Amino acid sequence: MIERYTLPEMGELWSLRNKFQKWLDVEIAVCEVHAEDGVIPHDALDDIRSKAAFTVERVNEIEKTTDHDVIAFTTNLAENIGPSARFVHFGLTSSDVVDTANALLLRDSCDLLRTKIDALLEVLKRRAFEFKDTPQIGRTHGIHAEPTSFGLCWALWYSEFERNRERLVRARDAVAVGKISGAVGAFAHLAPSVEERVCKRLGIRAADVSTQVIQRDRYAEYLCTLGIIASSLEKIALQVRHWQRTEVREAQEKFKTGQKGSSAMPHKRNPILSERICGMARTIRANAVVGMENVALWHERDISHSSAERIVLPDSSAALDYILAKTTSLLDTLVVYPENMLRNLKLTRGLVFSGQLLLALTQKGVSREDAYAWTQRNAMKVWDEGGEYRELIMRDADISSRLSPDEIARVFDLNHYLRNVETVFTRVFGKHAEADRT
Repeated sequence: MIERYTLPEMGELWSLRNKFQKWLDVEIAVCEVHAEDGVIPHDALDDIRSKAAFTVERVNEIEKTTDHDVIAFTTNLAENIGPSARFVHFGLTSSDVVDTANALLLRDSCDLLRTKIDALLEVLKRRAFEFKDTPQIGRTHGIHAEPTSFGLCWALWYSEFERNRERLVRARDAVAVGKISGAVGAFAHLAPSVEERVCKRLGIRAADVSTQVIQRDRYAEYLCTLGIIASSLEKIALQVRHWQRTEVREAQEKFKTGQKGSSAMPHKRNPILSERICGMARTIRANAVVGMENVALWHERDISHSSAERIVLPDSSAALDYILAKTTSLLDTLVVYPENMLRNLKLTRGLVFSGQLLLALTQKGVSREDAYAWTQRNAMKVWDEGGEYRELIMRDADISSRLSPDEIARVFDLNHYLRNVETVFTRVFGKHAEADRT
């Protein structure tokens, strides 16, 4: 029985050495099942278990001659095992080993990525509650819209990454599937029960049906899931980049002692980490297209997918692992300026309360068309001529004849816009989330 796997860091997980180790895990699992069935002698199995060894350097050296990596690998094993090596790879085709080993790599990759998402969720939850009651101007089309809570932004991200976690769990289920079904998937040389028992030993499921390869819609699902998660990270990083703009300055990346922003301008503090996250997200999404292109292969297989997968599977996994960790660090240490948020909220001199004024007038019996016209004409004066929106409203005969000074004051009450934040937090985090939060 293969020992329970451990999770190396992503770079080691996708190293050549670990890939070959997973190949060996598959080969030994097959030999164990063969020994149980009397296909190979138990003393040969003992030889294989104790002597099977490889080095990346030797496999690469042999491959220069064979031009076939799996044959180079089994040849290197045979050099170390001796005569019992004739039972290694018995009844198998290369993809039985490679694709089943890929299932182990992709499974482990999903588990490692899930731990990174869990760490990000903890930060998002903590900072959501930290800023739950912090007012901020909401923006649509990049233009000031209505007041909101800064904490809602974090709650939104938290909810999205709960969905991303679920997506990753589903992707793990899709890729943790092996096959030991032979050259065209018809079990010409081994019984289906061998495949089932080998996969069970390795902690994965056997494919219900395969060709020479595991079908690549599974890999495409994995890569597309990584692309979606990367897009969510870019969404966060892009928001940080906006907040850090000099004209906005509502939040910024932590600028550590000794850090330099520009070779020419010593004053600069640039959102370099957020920009890096955005750039790497593009690469991960592009690799998802390769995954979808690999779904269609000729008949029972060709190898048009193989070369591309050697790049996109490790690269996307490592890149997402990296930007997940960097986003977590970025948000954990994000410097926030609530006073600037309040300053920006007031930047349009009260215009952001126009929607509430519109509703207040309609509740007094004014038609929506008239209420919109009265509200807008004063707003346009503020845009074009300056002044305070509330003062113009107080002097507008049409509006002041419908709304009392106290009712106008309530229109401009900031707390009105934040009154349902608690309800949203309960939806996202649960009834006892504030007491339980980390």
